[in-house]
Amino acid sequence: MRILYGIQGTGNGHLSRARVMAKALAAQGVEVDYLFSGRAADKYFDMQGFGAYQTCAGLSFSTARGKVNVPATVRNNSLLGLWRDIRSLDLSGYDLVLNDFEPVSAWAARRQGVTCIGISHQAALRWPVPKVGNSWFNDWLLEYFAPVDLALGCHWHHFGFPILPPFVEVASVTSEESHEILVYLPFESPEDICALLLPFDSHRFHVYHAGKMPSQLPPHVHWHGFNREGFKRDMARCGGVIGNAGFELASEAMTLGKKLLVKPLMGQFEQLSNVAALELLAAAESMHSLNRQTLRRWLRASNPQPIHYPDVGDMLVSWLQQGHWQDTQGLCQEIWSKVRLPDCWSSSRDSRALSQPLPKAASR
Repeated sequence: MRILYGIQGTGNGHLSRARVMAKALAAQGVEVDYLFSGRAADKYFDMQGFGAYQTCAGLSFSTARGKVNVPATVRNNSLLGLWRDIRSLDLSGYDLVLNDFEPVSAWAARRQGVTCIGISHQAALRWPVPKVGNSWFNDWLLEYFAPVDLALGCHWHHFGFPILPPFVEVASVTSEESHEILVYLPFESPEDICALLLPFDSHRFHVYHAGKMPSQLPPHVHWHGFNREGFKRDMARCGGVIGNAGFELASEAMTLGKKLLVKPLMGQFEQLSNVAALELLAAAESMHSLNRQTLRRWLRASNPQPIHYPDVGDMLVSWLQQGHWQDTQGLCQEIWSKVRLPDCWSSSRDSRALSQPLPKAASR
């Protein structure tokens, strides 16, 4: 079997999931080529696991100070360039296209009649899971931004639907410093982040951000350019995580048993819906602006119990090689049977949505 794996490069969550899958695919000897779109070719990092990957422009969102910038998004994307990339991508040597919300490979597969299986968090949002800000446009975007023949979504809970658990790879916790906090707020300005953290000098904050380090950096704030190994090490050691409401970051924090404070990218349907799910599960606190009062209250909170999700990538690759791709129900049942979810989730605000078993048959 030869596979092309198309991955959305905007944000690091898709890349994290792809790294888990790349190891599983390599371990089982599957021949894979990787295509990334959504960010400039020189902005990818820690890509050794993907071999001689290729990149193209694709489509992405532009942001400014924690919000989606619609005019800049329109200005910075070229539909003509997208169409050229779709037409020029030759899939004649591939048996299957895997797709993580990546439009070029998805549309090329549709044009050329190659089976395309979507593996993404966005695919979970096609089901009636917790959502905020949904609209006909968001439904259209989920269906046609990167169209697939079969959509496998992943989420923190199955909510009674055939959805996979998260794909998580974290460093083991050997020691924990309760007063050290990991901060990953890529859509906020460095100055705004420092202003938020300034009064809390009883804690040490490790901020990972691509922006320039502020000239007036408080001594209890440590600024890091993004380094994946350093990020994983600090996450394992820290007492809590302040981040955006991206799916993979929250998944890693929950796996490690770290308390979580999220600030969603405003105007981004997926992140707002993630906040709704986290609040339903009582798995995180949220703030819609950089709020010191919320941060002060959260810093006093205790950590939750870790969630042990299985090796989803390994099980999914084995399922792919068996070729019975329409049996998503059996795959999801097998994987969720290995998950022990926190007892507190069944007593959160809407326990009915969380107590539903994964049914034997379900349809959208």
